[in-house]
Amino acid sequence: MKHFSLLCMVLLLVSCSMTSPKTEKINGVSFVASRDSISEKHTKPVVNLNANYAAIMPFGFIKSLEQPEIIYNTDKQWFGETDKGVKQYVKALKKQQIKVMIKPQIWVSHGAFTGFIKMKSEEEWQELEQTYENFILDFAKVAEDINAEMFCIGTELEYFVAHRPKFWTQLIKKIRTIYKGKLTYAANWNEFTKTPFWADLDYVGIDAYFPVSDLKTPTVEDCLQGWNAHLPDIKNVQKNTKKPILFTEFGYRSFDFSGKKPWLTGNYDANPNLEAQVNTTKALFKTFWEEDWFAGGFVWKWFHNYEQSGGAKDNMFTPQNKPAEEIIRQYYKK
Repeated sequence: MKHFSLLCMVLLLVSCSMTSPKTEKINGVSFVASRDSISEKHTKPVVNLNANYAAIMPFGFIKSLEQPEIIYNTDKQWFGETDKGVKQYVKALKKQQIKVMIKPQIWVSHGAFTGFIKMKSEEEWQELEQTYENFILDFAKVAEDINAEMFCIGTELEYFVAHRPKFWTQLIKKIRTIYKGKLTYAANWNEFTKTPFWADLDYVGIDAYFPVSDLKTPTVEDCLQGWNAHLPDIKNVQKNTKKPILFTEFGYRSFDFSGKKPWLTGNYDANPNLEAQVNTTKALFKTFWEEDWFAGGFVWKWFHNYEQSGGAKDNMFTPQNKPAEEIIRQYYKK
């Protein structure tokens, strides 16, 4: 009988060892570019957050929503926005065992929304396609050279995607010849259901600024209920594409009505509201982080100069030196 019990125990242990381990969540930060190089001083706070990923974001610049030329890798840009800066940042982060997603982004003059980039003629569309392809393929090569684990092919480019879907399909094929890691695209929260090329990528990427509450200081329960309006669309896209959902950006500002229009970046004089940021953040984690079909995400946003960032009087997105940072730290530890 003892031999039989011992045999059962051995078989149980073998069975457990053969069970597929739970996929590790992408617990990421959106690491903002700065003027200078970074060091261990700047990467240690990322480690202390229990993060295992960082999005590094080089930038290209367009003069207007109708301008096809993208300007990038110039001496006028901040160091962290260029290919040299990307390489240095990734090297510093990888020393701390932080994995990386390279996420090239476009900045339109005066902060115009990238989703509205739209050309007026076929000639201009073709010029935009060529200059965007140059921009993305150059950084895909950087991503391959530095062994970045993930590459994001674009961020919130709704009109560009809608009007030129064939271009994007061909672009993805070209990226695959250069870069061998995982691919995603950062669709805006109201764009992802219409994105036509999820089947060609590894993750459904969403910048998750979904409205979840109209209240000045919503409770966690208020926000959990708010997510019910969006979960069916998210789950349907995941089911139809059979791709994991990745929040390429997520986060809330620490100000009044933070869950009403989470994408807002203006109103710099708004009253700080740390409780609103905490409750909206908690609800997001409660809704998604235990789901097997959810890959994780990158909190928006994280600055290199930790000591000078965020704080009780700050009403912007960063959770640094605010109560929301501890919420993220605890969930990232799980």
